[in-house]
Amino acid sequence: MASKHNQIDHDQITTLWSQDVDPHLPHPEYPRPQMVRDDWQNLNGLWDYQITQKAASRPQSFSGQILVPFPLESALSGVKHRLNPGELLWYRRHFKIHPARHSGRTLLHFGAVDYQCKVYVNGALIGEHTGGYDPFFFEITDALTHHENELIVCVSDPTDTQPIQRGKQVLKPGFIWYNAHSGIWQTVWLEHVPQTYLQGFLITPDIDQCCVRIKASVAHADGDLVVNVQVTDEGIIIAEGETSPEEPLTIPLEGVQLWSPENPHLLDLKITLKDGQSTLDQVKSYFGMRKFSLEKDKQGRPRFYLNNRPQFLYGPLDQGYWPDGLSTPPTDQAIQWEINFLKQAGFNVLRKHVKVESARYYYHCDRAGIIVWQDMVSGGISPKPIWFLFAPLFKSLRDDRFYWRLGRAQKSNRDHFKLEYQRVLSALINTVSIAIWCPFNEGWGQFDSSEITEWTKVFDPSRLVDHASGWFDQGVGDFKSEHVYFKPLPNPEPDPQRGWVLSEFGGYSLNLSQHAWNPQKDFGYKKFDTIPALTQGYVDLLEKQLIPWIEAGLSAAVYTQTTDVETEVNGLLTYDRKVVKMDLQAIVAAHQRLMQVSQNMDEIN
Repeated sequence: MASKHNQIDHDQITTLWSQDVDPHLPHPEYPRPQMVRDDWQNLNGLWDYQITQKAASRPQSFSGQILVPFPLESALSGVKHRLNPGELLWYRRHFKIHPARHSGRTLLHFGAVDYQCKVYVNGALIGEHTGGYDPFFFEITDALTHHENELIVCVSDPTDTQPIQRGKQVLKPGFIWYNAHSGIWQTVWLEHVPQTYLQGFLITPDIDQCCVRIKASVAHADGDLVVNVQVTDEGIIIAEGETSPEEPLTIPLEGVQLWSPENPHLLDLKITLKDGQSTLDQVKSYFGMRKFSLEKDKQGRPRFYLNNRPQFLYGPLDQGYWPDGLSTPPTDQAIQWEINFLKQAGFNVLRKHVKVESARYYYHCDRAGIIVWQDMVSGGISPKPIWFLFAPLFKSLRDDRFYWRLGRAQKSNRDHFKLEYQRVLSALINTVSIAIWCPFNEGWGQFDSSEITEWTKVFDPSRLVDHASGWFDQGVGDFKSEHVYFKPLPNPEPDPQRGWVLSEFGGYSLNLSQHAWNPQKDFGYKKFDTIPALTQGYVDLLEKQLIPWIEAGLSAAVYTQTTDVETEVNGLLTYDRKVVKMDLQAIVAAHQRLMQVSQNMDEIN
């Protein structure tokens, strides 16, 4: 059992959705909306678990049960125990394969496991994975039996004892750093596929050429294969085409509605793999016709453009933490509620901050019409205060090629960041709502950002890059990206060559103790005592300080933040999502005013 030292020490608060978690099958929804097959099996639920020392072999017995996919440290896991760097977390469950699935191949999928894991099926090592935020799978066909099968997952997690990609996780949380989360934290599932099957595809909408391009990849290709693609709009087939595997297919699309926050119109796809007249495999997907670009407005200022028109982006910094599930939302309905709240509040973007979410999260952003500014998960170390204070004065302190300063001295560490970054981009490449990639935040583990920005633009030319959000700007990427806290916004200083964004500001706080993670400890950038006072302070910040920046050509602003998180109490919502901490009507009106100022500026110019 967990020792007292390793128990997570906080007063538990819960969200409204905690009571809706099914202890037999949490998160029952199909986990990958952009590549749907009918033949699948959800493995979420109660698994056996045991914690051992790192040098130990597989345990002979298991001490209790854990509710997958909630991380070990969370209340919803049923365990709430910290995994130390010198320990291993072992999972075990059994499953059966339906007799009809004994032909073809069986794939074992993990949405995410933090941080390193080994996977065994019926005693055989199937594979290993390192990286806590990207999905992966193993083909397990040859290890299966016709009877009951045993699945073992062994996890280790160094958290902040090593400069791995971990976001805000630390072993000693406080200030802006949060409790670590370890182990399986997204859905585990089986998928049955044919011997030859569709492994993936790239969807590239092109509104200028009025077409969509599809490039499919096939696993175990053999023979004369054809990929058929069918596009439907609200159930009506509007286009169709065929190509061979690995060859891109261009499908003309005339007169279709474009995707935008005001009209998040999606088109459906059916992709079929054929051998002659026989269907081998078929998946369903969707996409949106939209374009993100950096263009110059009528005054010659670089601006963010959506569908060839300037678009001012305003929304919150979004950390993606929950008091009951930590990294894992309690239910799919909770995800939808929060995204819909942001839309109702008048936001059109969110910045997903140093965290990657499940595929279903982005699906709900696509459907709701909220643009996503996606951070890579940070690693390395944070800059020492002296670098932050003196970097504006000394160029050498801003140079991110001095690897040791930010915890990137080892080449293997830098190489693994690049590998994890590529995996994240590959997993999210078809997401309709993602407009901006952000590889580094505030110098946390920043290195070679010029080179990584160039690689990102080649890998994905359809999106923009915020190469270093705040602090150590290398003068590259699509944006000059600023963070301003603790002081009024200074006089506007746009960049004539890049778009100009305020990628973090605000952080105004209000501690509502009955809804706080730790009522005695709180952090915020400017404190208020009541909801009316916080509301007025927020509205004044937008009206008196932000609007002049918009009038000077600002492309986007990101307010800190969606919700309180642990000891941070600067959210629009309390951590339990039970209280809106400002007058909603007042902030909606303020947001409409921001958008109107931007629109008026474009019309006048």
